[in-house]
Amino acid sequence: MAVRMSGVERRAQVLKFAADEFAAHGLHGASTETIARSAGITQAYIFRMFGTKKALFLELVGAAFARLTDAMVTAADDQTGLHALALMGGQYYDLLTDRTQLLLQLQGLAACGDVEVRDAVRASFAAMWDAVAQATGLDPVTVKSFLAFGMLLNAGAALDVEDLADDWARGVRTRINTGLFEHITTDTNR
Repeated sequence: MAVRMSGVERRAQVLKFAADEFAAHGLHGASTETIARSAGITQAYIFRMFGTKKALFLELVGAAFARLTDAMVTAADDQTGLHALALMGGQYYDLLTDRTQLLLQLQGLAACGDVEVRDAVRASFAAMWDAVAQATGLDPVTVKSFLAFGMLLNAGAALDVEDLADDWARGVRTRINTGLFEHITTDTNR
């Protein structure tokens, strides 16, 4: 016997199955048929809820970026400067353990050949940049360095380097500590 769910519960369920599917296969490789089957619904119901496969993908990618951005801002609390950046970095590092959310972000970046996806991911990335810059009060070069470091951490997490003993893997896993960006500023990058 099928479990009755409210519309909100069903939507959350579909988003969970869709997140797993899109994280694993990307925008073009993901199957709405697989998502529907996992949720015990029809593909038509998915399209009634989300409109298009791309709209569902964009909702998930946007949510993955927003979750990360919100968590970093929350971690910074009322701190500013490099200390806030270190707190944000620690939170960022901890969130890398959520492989589905990590891969959704990376799949979003990989699908930027599509103009609509590019514009949506660009807006999400801009929101992350603005949140880090505003919360820390730091200059653009330091914010850029922090986010670049984060992208390297993303690559390491996607490559599953956590358990590798190689020197390069240990280097990729380096955490973001308070003093890491002290020497990187607009003034030193002329």
